[in-house]
Amino acid sequence: MSVPETAPGTATAVKTEEGPLLVPPFKHPLDPLTPEEIVAVSHSVRRYAAEKTDIKAVRFITSSLLPPPKKAVLAYLRIPLLSGEEPEPATEIVRQADVDFIDAVTGDAYNTILSLHGQDWTVDSLDKLPEGVQPQISVEELLLCEEIIRADERVVKLAAEVGVKPEQLHADGWAIGHDKRFPANKRIQQALMFARWSPHENLYAHPLDFIPVVDSITRKVIHIDFPPSYKPKSEKSLFEPAGLAVDITASTTAPPPIEEDAFAAAKRERIPPPKESHDFLPDLLQQKEGFKFREDLKPLHVLQPEGVSFKVDGNVLEWQKWKMHIAFHHREGITLSTITYNDDGTVRPIFYRLSLSEMVVPYGSPEHPHPRKHAFDVGEYGMGTMANELTLGCDCLGQIHYLPGAYVAHDGSAVVVKNVICIHEEDAGLLWKHTDFRVGGRSQAVRSRRLVIQQICTLANYEYIFNYMFYQDGNIELEVRLTGILQVYVQGQDEPNSPFGTTLAPGINAQYHQHIFSVRVDPMVDGLHNSVVETDILPLPNAPLGSPANHLGNAFITRSTPIARAADGARDFDYDTDRRWSIVNPRKTHPASKRNAGYSIMGKGAGAPLMALEGSAVARRAPFARKPLWVVRDVEGPKGGRMWPSGKYVPQTRDTPEDALPNWAKGEDSLLEQDLLLYITMGITHIPRPEDWPVMPVEHLRLLFRPTNFFIANPSMDVPGANDTKSKPAFPQSSDATTGGACCAH
Repeated sequence: MSVPETAPGTATAVKTEEGPLLVPPFKHPLDPLTPEEIVAVSHSVRRYAAEKTDIKAVRFITSSLLPPPKKAVLAYLRIPLLSGEEPEPATEIVRQADVDFIDAVTGDAYNTILSLHGQDWTVDSLDKLPEGVQPQISVEELLLCEEIIRADERVVKLAAEVGVKPEQLHADGWAIGHDKRFPANKRIQQALMFARWSPHENLYAHPLDFIPVVDSITRKVIHIDFPPSYKPKSEKSLFEPAGLAVDITASTTAPPPIEEDAFAAAKRERIPPPKESHDFLPDLLQQKEGFKFREDLKPLHVLQPEGVSFKVDGNVLEWQKWKMHIAFHHREGITLSTITYNDDGTVRPIFYRLSLSEMVVPYGSPEHPHPRKHAFDVGEYGMGTMANELTLGCDCLGQIHYLPGAYVAHDGSAVVVKNVICIHEEDAGLLWKHTDFRVGGRSQAVRSRRLVIQQICTLANYEYIFNYMFYQDGNIELEVRLTGILQVYVQGQDEPNSPFGTTLAPGINAQYHQHIFSVRVDPMVDGLHNSVVETDILPLPNAPLGSPANHLGNAFITRSTPIARAADGARDFDYDTDRRWSIVNPRKTHPASKRNAGYSIMGKGAGAPLMALEGSAVARRAPFARKPLWVVRDVEGPKGGRMWPSGKYVPQTRDTPEDALPNWAKGEDSLLEQDLLLYITMGITHIPRPEDWPVMPVEHLRLLFRPTNFFIANPSMDVPGANDTKSKPAFPQSSDATTGGACCAH
């Protein structure tokens, strides 16, 4: 295998040969398609299309495992539907693939389902998607966008007018977002333009002042947009009612008619890109006058002389009583499945599946065409297809185990990313500690170890680091770290600063924006039949200060309400009542608290309300972002269960699709003791700082799942106490510190 020029820089290799398939075809029924299977599936689709359809030329977009029914998987793995009971009898599992492709001649889009029988993949169904419904944008199409703009005479001429040569032109292809001026049946991207003065230089330091729109099927530039500039406030400023002291050169923030001269409508002069470089690569930084790397940083190594504490068998991992399946998915990136905990010999299921199901990045500048910038990095591009090959000692420290990933290329071959998921252990500080302060009292300290499952994804300018972390006390945490380079636009020399962004450096403006994630939780807390309980913390009702029931006014209680019906599944935070939610199993009760076994959702600090107005394009296309929690029933069918909160097919949607989250949160269907899904919304509102330039230091988001009435007591009491004999004083001559002693166990 080798990496062709068309493969992205994140890829390791491309596999083009089918090869023998595994017998049996999987160790775990949720194992992702292997590179060999992807190629075999592609061959079967091509053969079927040639023999039984009038499809002209197949351009593959996605190819992935269609998961088997949930109960069949649990029976195969001998996981019971209720903790402590016998599992259901195993049934046959047929391996299936779900493929989206485009006719590269007509632009028509198709979905096909295939089944594996022996060594042969056979087509079960082939459906033409409705007009205007577009599958995910492929990596190759994003690369193609740059080729298209460089070959266009108008683009080359516009670039030359501001001092940019054709070979210096670069473009980030983005989905068009929402622009009704273009036909729904065209597969189009908007090209965010930049110049690069030399190889590997930071191209984002040189944004251009126009935005071409390209057709990925015809490979043509079909339109060019020119954003207006900002100017000092005039007598009839558009933004005067909002109290802003600026205006724009155009007469409206709305797009001009498609037939109108877009540059004339902007009513401004051309703006050349900034000339100054703002680099991040070490060799280029060293060329900058006066730059010097820090020299006072000493090495810090992560060592495990006796090896790691986890075991891996294919995609199945076991660590500290946890057991789970880890997979790569072209769209979600990491997917964790069949997560169980061995509680003193009883295997207790917790989550059937945990993954990132969608995210949206809406930008806050209102002037056309900037409102089109609201990227769905999962549904439009795919976190998996944008994932990095990770580097030992750089992205992941310590003793690392890697898992590979693969996705389909346009020609049906498999693009392989070798080390796409890294697994390692980390010290996580103290797990618990107590000291008896009395004379002669003793103490005990136990350090926390956590298991980290990590992936890093590059979405054009931005990087997202996803860490799924498991702890010895039963906690599960998802940490998202955001880094990379801000999406920027050019600012004229005498142009006032935009009130919708931050001027980072001369000529460079970064618009305000949000990163809003939808985490899909498919729970099976002590079994498949769960409920979600909403708990508010209230001062004791009807008991005012000085009353017999609450004389000093300090009393407060919890009030818990099960979310009972589908129409009530969309929930809001209430900060006044410190609201929280728990996933519980009503058939399992804690012997002392008399409360149902459950896992609580601790994510209040990660909440970010959607800033786009109700009814806006963003709010309609990303309806999940309107609420912090959605609880719905899972419904499995021939093409799997409910998955995607903004619909399966996201590019170029103009409204909320039928298969989107709000349409599942309707009606009178019961949500009590059901096979449920939770969609948890978390995010940040990013007001850029100059300190975020040229590369942004990581920003953190955290979501925690905490056992509540699930264990009899602290499940980490059996973790050995801390006593690291390798720890030593930093300055031995001036310290009498010793290893162990009262701090650890005494």
